[in-house]
Amino acid sequence: MVVALTAAGGAISLLVGAVLLRLTVTGTYRRYVRVEMGPWLAIAGLIVVVLGLVALLRAVRHDRVPDAHGHEPGGDRAGWLLLAPIAALLLVAPPTLGSYGVERAATIDIRAGAPIFDRLPAEASPVAMTLLEYGQRAFERDGASFNGVSVRLMGFVAGADGDGFHLARYQIACCAADAVPVVVRVVGVRGGLPPRDQWVLVTGQFERGGGDLPLLAATTVTPIPPPDDPYE
Repeated sequence: MVVALTAAGGAISLLVGAVLLRLTVTGTYRRYVRVEMGPWLAIAGLIVVVLGLVALLRAVRHDRVPDAHGHEPGGDRAGWLLLAPIAALLLVAPPTLGSYGVERAATIDIRAGAPIFDRLPAEASPVAMTLLEYGQRAFERDGASFNGVSVRLMGFVAGADGDGFHLARYQIACCAADAVPVVVRVVGVRGGLPPRDQWVLVTGQFERGGGDLPLLAATTVTPIPPPDDPYE
C-alpha cells in the first residue's frame, strides 16, 4: 500500500509540475497570478516535475519486489483518482475572472486614500490610465484634475446600464483569489452596446454626477481582444 501511494504521489507531482509548466509556457498563468511571477512558476514546475519523476521511478522499482508472503505489492488504488482533476487542467484551463464576479464581490472603495493629482496637460489628450486612477481622479476635487482632457480606459463589459454599461477590471495583490473589481460607469454610448464580458477600449471625458460610480461620457467604444495581463 505504501508503494502504491508513493507511485500515486509521484504521478500527481509529475502532473502538477506539468500543469505549472504548461500554464507558464502558454502565458495562461496571467489569468491567475501577477505577470512577474511567471519565472518563479516555471522554476517551481521544473522542480516538481523532477521530484515526481524520482518518486515514480523509486515506486516502480520497489513494486517489483514481493512482500514477506511472496505476494506482489498491491495497495489502495483510490489515490490514483486524484490524477483526474489535475489531468483535466492539462486539457482545459479555467478562464480569467469576468463579469460574474463583479456582481458578487465588494468593489474597491476608490475614494479611500486617493492621492492629490496634478491637472492633466491639455496637449496630452487622450490620456491612457487605469480604472483605479480614473475613479480616484473623479472623486478627488470633483474631477478637477481632468482639466477637460479626454482619457482612454481599458476593461471588460460587466453589464448594461441604460444607454451605457459598467466597465470593470480587477485589481490583484498576488493572485486571482484576492481580486477585487474596479468599476466605472460608461454613458452616452452610440449604437449597440458591446456584449457582456467583451473587452473594450473606451475614449471619453469625465462627467460629474456619477454617485458611487465615476462616470465617463464615451466618444468611442472599440472592441479589443483580451489583454495578456487582464489585471491592473
